[in-house]
Amino acid sequence: MELPAFDLKTLFEQLGLPAEGTAIDDFIEAHPLDANTKLIDAGFWTPSQAQLLKEWLRADGEEAILVDELNVRLHDGR
Repeated sequence: MELPAFDLKTLFEQLGLPAEGTAIDDFIEAHPLDANTKLIDAGFWTPSQAQLLKEWLRADGEEAILVDELNVRLHDGR
C-alpha cells in the first residue's frame, strides 16, 4: 500500500489556502514572521488553521516536517 505524499501544496489545501502556481510563495512573502513569533501563534491563522498546524506537528511524521518547513520559510520570508 502506498502512503499519501505530503507537500506544502497539500498543507495549504488542508488550511483552505490557495496552493496553485506562486500562491504559496506569495503567501510566505506577504506573511513574514519575526524571530519571537511562533508559527502557530501567528495572527493571520484562523483558529481552525492553527489547530490543524498543531495537529500536524503532533503527528510527528511527514506532516510535521512540512509544518517545520513552512515555519522556516515564514521566518526567513522566502
